Amino acid sequence: MQESDPLSDTTPIASPVIVPRPEHSISRANISENALKVLYRLRQESFKAHLVGGGVRDLLLGHEPKDFDIATDATPEQVRQVFRNCRLIGRRFRLAHVHFGRDIIEVATFRGSGADDAPADRCLENGMIVRDNSYGTIEEDALRRDFTINALYYDIEDFSLIDYANGLEDIQAGRIRMIGDPEQRYREDPVRMLRAVRFACKLGFTIDPATEQPLFALGRLLEDIPAARLFDELLKLFQSGYGLEVFEKLRHYGLFGQLFPATEECLKLEDQAFPITFVSRGLANTDKRMQESKPVTPAFLFAVLLWEPVRQRFNQLQTGEGMSANEAMLVASSEISSQQQPLVAIPKRYSLPMREIWALQPRLEQCDGKRPYRLLTHPRFRAAYDFLVLRAEAGEADPELAAWWTRFQDASSQERASMTDSARRRRPRRRRKSAKSGNDHQSGNELSG
Repeated sequence: MQESDPLSDTTPIASPVIVPRPEHSISRANISENALKVLYRLRQESFKAHLVGGGVRDLLLGHEPKDFDIATDATPEQVRQVFRNCRLIGRRFRLAHVHFGRDIIEVATFRGSGADDAPADRCLENGMIVRDNSYGTIEEDALRRDFTINALYYDIEDFSLIDYANGLEDIQAGRIRMIGDPEQRYREDPVRMLRAVRFACKLGFTIDPATEQPLFALGRLLEDIPAARLFDELLKLFQSGYGLEVFEKLRHYGLFGQLFPATEECLKLEDQAFPITFVSRGLANTDKRMQESKPVTPAFLFAVLLWEPVRQRFNQLQTGEGMSANEAMLVASSEISSQQQPLVAIPKRYSLPMREIWALQPRLEQCDGKRPYRLLTHPRFRAAYDFLVLRAEAGEADPELAAWWTRFQDASSQERASMTDSARRRRPRRRRKSAKSGNDHQSGNELSG
């Protein structure tokens, strides 16, 4: 039976499932101290205050929540009156951020149904929500949320758990299910398609068939999402320790090609060759670092995701137009970056280091004289070296070149001098590649002779 549209059906919801404190596993001991301060203070001011969304879901699953979000009947302006350390943000969705040093507790007012007879500040364009500051009741707010597992509320007044959409049942079943008509909800906010993939990968859940089916057909809707917002969503997708699985699911649903069309075009042509291996290895290494709580810069991540179109354009410029390796790399990286920017806006603080990682790849082939010593002092050397190692592991760069740089970093001064001298003697005379070899793998210097 198809669910009714939560935004057009304003019929009161049947009584929610209310789970008293002794019958659920959420403890205040596992809720952040600052979130509890906000919850208690709102209650003291006679407002309703509930922990909601992912924080509740993760606590029920035994995970440590990354964020603690709060829903209340207080308007953003009223929240600001209660907390001097509060800032209001957003035009599309007006939110209150309560600051405790670096910790931010997000407080949202219950969203309303947007019914014609209710005070509303809600605007849709071609079915997509562009502004939504229509406030209402907790029942209406529950229906406005995307997935059932995110529509669970923890009430600070009596510590009960409130379920308006059978979210508890779906958590138990390991199921991602949209509230309302999935296609309409995706059209309202196409980013929900990426969220469905993210939750499925993060939680190890399956996507309900009715929620999953539109993913195959609605990918083009992502074109209407601001490129800066898509960048933020992609960081959540690829920097949470399950990026490889995300990559595979996005390709499965045809969503990856909407976000990275140049890369997808390359992957389609060589589905079983090294481009897939390279991206997969890069994402697997990123996942491992995330799981070990090691830092991962978005510059390296996007360098991996966009490398194949850069590499192919680099080859074309060298073989077809006779450019030098360094010049060809600069032009190729500039072109691909410019093509990608309107789709996913990568901030300069990441796009510039990303392009430096690429620019250093041909320079890493120069292993004679003073060049290696200069490269060691480059601020992007380590990232560029790691990138070279990935290329070698994927069969796209010379493994001997990567091994040479591995040895060179740890070698003594005398050993380094010997290595650069040997590289100079073995350095082959440069020959311009023929057009026929334009799609061949680019390898490093044959250091093994």
